[in-house]
Amino acid sequence: MAKQKKTKKAPSSTIALNKKARHDFAIEDKFEAGIVLQGWEVKSLRESRVQITDTYVMVKNGEIWWVAGQITPLLSASTHIHPEPLRSRKLLLNRREIDKLVGAVERKGYTIVPLALYWSKGRAKLEIGLAKGKKDYDKRADEKDRDWNRDKQRILKHSH
Repeated sequence: MAKQKKTKKAPSSTIALNKKARHDFAIEDKFEAGIVLQGWEVKSLRESRVQITDTYVMVKNGEIWWVAGQITPLLSASTHIHPEPLRSRKLLLNRREIDKLVGAVERKGYTIVPLALYWSKGRAKLEIGLAKGKKDYDKRADEKDRDWNRDKQRILKHSH
């Protein structure tokens, strides 16, 4: 018999997810933004040493910035650099996308929230969402729907 090749499972391209954002906000539109990173930050992202849960995106001087995103430096980081884990990082978008985001935030009261951090063609991308905050009763309704769908699946599974 011929030996079968061991197939390596492709690593997930997702680095970090922000599940809290989907719970707290109603996402209306999504954008993919590049991130201006330093070398040590890219190495830390490859090790998934990042936290995006309590971060936010802000507009400053017509540019979009990712604020409070913590990228923990590796222990093997170079000695001649001084890493700043919580520095603000510029996001790269097309001018049309920036104008749309700025208009929605300034005129319509929307918020920009980071949803996911992932690799795309070897580059780190941050998925950001144009969102409106949910009220408590909206969150309860979502939870009720989720519970009902779970119960429905359970009932259907046991009836077959």
